[in-house]
Amino acid sequence: MSAANPARLLTNYRLRLIVAGSTHRSRRAIENLQRLCREHLSGRVDLEIIDIYQQPELAEKYQVIAAPTLVKLLPVPVRRIIGDLSQQDRVLRGLEIPPSSRVNSDGL
Repeated sequence: MSAANPARLLTNYRLRLIVAGSTHRSRRAIENLQRLCREHLSGRVDLEIIDIYQQPELAEKYQVIAAPTLVKLLPVPVRRIIGDLSQQDRVLRGLEIPPSSRVNSDGL
């Protein structure tokens, strides 16, 4: 393992999940993201869930054209993932979360 890898594992993430109301798709995206954060980013994530029906101006701010959309603000580069986040491997790749950062059910 190179010296850069341990630092990468300690990276803090800033994520914004933009949803449209409490639809089934929005609820599923929230559940999938919360599970992913628990399993892979425990204690290293600033997560905000934004409902564009309640705060429509934020859809423009984050350049969202479809909901749900996950926006990774940090670490850079900014990335957007559209959908209910059910394809966990795809989401992990999109967020650039290394496979070795996985926390198992024993917390190890």
